Amino acid sequence: MSSVRYKIHTMVSAQDNEARSAPAAGQRGRGRPRSFDRETALEKAIMAFWEHGYEATSVSDLTRAMGIGAPSLYSAFGDKRALFDEVVQVYGVRYGSFAVRALAEEPTARAAVERTLREAAAEYTAPGRPHGCLVVHAATNCTTPEVEQSLRERRNANIAAFESRIRADIASGVLPPGTDAAALARHVGAMIQGMSQQARDGASRAELEALAEIAMSVWPRG
Repeated sequence: MSSVRYKIHTMVSAQDNEARSAPAAGQRGRGRPRSFDRETALEKAIMAFWEHGYEATSVSDLTRAMGIGAPSLYSAFGDKRALFDEVVQVYGVRYGSFAVRALAEEPTARAAVERTLREAAAEYTAPGRPHGCLVVHAATNCTTPEVEQSLRERRNANIAAFESRIRADIASGVLPPGTDAAALARHVGAMIQGMSQQARDGASRAELEALAEIAMSVWPRG
């Protein structure tokens, strides 16, 4: 396994472990057992934050969506910020891991990017749930610096992962030596984030797939 694939494999494992261990932060001590299913409530919180973003989703919005009272929310998940942190971790594994998988499984950066954009078109327009990307949308109009910074770091980490893979392809001769890896990775990030917003504005899967095809037409050839 190459060093790049090892790093990506480690990212996938870390995300998985985060999602599995996240509930521990909000576990109750001894006492009366909960009268609700934690995983079901968490999934509903994901949908609420995904639909409305972090700032616009109030605690009362969350308790109404999750079907629990505020004391139960605080007991099981901590405050709104702690719940959101867990939501982002679980979302990353459950809905947002397609880019990480593509980077880990595809033989070249080009193939990984092409697959990522194609799967983004499908994921961002999937029926029965909010459109777009939670990590992108939740940052909209966010006035909580810690949350804004955390989401920015996640988006930048994705761009850095693409840049690392592009640099590996340059080193191996798959891409021309003069390729600007940083700019090309930023191009990929801009496409993913733009497709998220386009999906929220009503773009269809077919329209996003056409956009992805145009985006790949500028990819440098070896």
